[in-house]
Amino acid sequence: MTKIKQTKPLHPRNYHCERYDFKKLISSMPDLESYVALNKYNDLSIDFSNPKAVLTLNKALLAHFYNIKNWEIPKDYLCPPIPGRADYIHYLADLLALSNEGKIPKGKNILGLDIGIGANCIYPIIANSVYGWRFVGSDIDAVSIASANAIIKSNEALIDNVECRLQSNSSDIIKGVIQKGEKYDFILCNPPFHKSQKEAKEGQIRKVSNLTKKIVEEPILNFGGQDGELWCKGGELSFIRQMIKESVVNAKSCFWFTTLVSKKENLREILKNIKSTNPVVLKTIEMKQGQKISRFVAWTFLNKKEQKQWRKERW
Repeated sequence: MTKIKQTKPLHPRNYHCERYDFKKLISSMPDLESYVALNKYNDLSIDFSNPKAVLTLNKALLAHFYNIKNWEIPKDYLCPPIPGRADYIHYLADLLALSNEGKIPKGKNILGLDIGIGANCIYPIIANSVYGWRFVGSDIDAVSIASANAIIKSNEALIDNVECRLQSNSSDIIKGVIQKGEKYDFILCNPPFHKSQKEAKEGQIRKVSNLTKKIVEEPILNFGGQDGELWCKGGELSFIRQMIKESVVNAKSCFWFTTLVSKKENLREILKNIKSTNPVVLKTIEMKQGQKISRFVAWTFLNKKEQKQWRKERW
């Protein structure tokens, strides 16, 4: 097993390594101006505990860096922090490069599967803009699928490059999404990591309390999030265990299976579960966003000969 550690704040190719240039962001999204003010350090910023400010900042980032001019999500659905999401994509690109003699494969030949595309469609947006990859995105929530489809249809760059599929069985992860004969260069997943609605609520209270430096009794969903986006029975450990089982069935349909692991205490058990399936390669990739350390695991069942053939046919 290979473990890759990251020492810089964000991936070096991440557009968001520097502080936000709010003047430039406002030029791309004028609505942001009303939420920008000097903070206690005399720097321009927004109130990150304000859901409307966070949403408008995301719109500005997507417009300025990724040429997405039309991005709307339903009320109270997850509004993801874009820099961290971008890091996952860039480290996935590095993972593909490791399998391709150091060169990142780009363009429409590269097909990814986003498990849990959400209403925001964020991973396909970033990956298509930066690397030109195509995507299939799945979700168990019909509203999320409708929202992602609306984003795709209203941004020309995404049309014909992202397809959404409703996962009809909430107990399945990959099953029912991959169709006969399809091959994916990678699967990415950001699973709901809380075990219950109560745990998700408590986590949000802690988060907002830390942001505001005040005692908060009720959660303010500054980044939004529906139940299915924030928690599932058994939390991320149960979710990823099921994904691992299904990866075995689809062993030759995908080059790299990957998933974020939010809770470090779950990592050992998840790696143990993956090892039990006898992957050819297993990696843990660490990422750092400020003080936060995150990671994803990646595994493949393709041997060296099969990997070479895959590259020859697709990359």
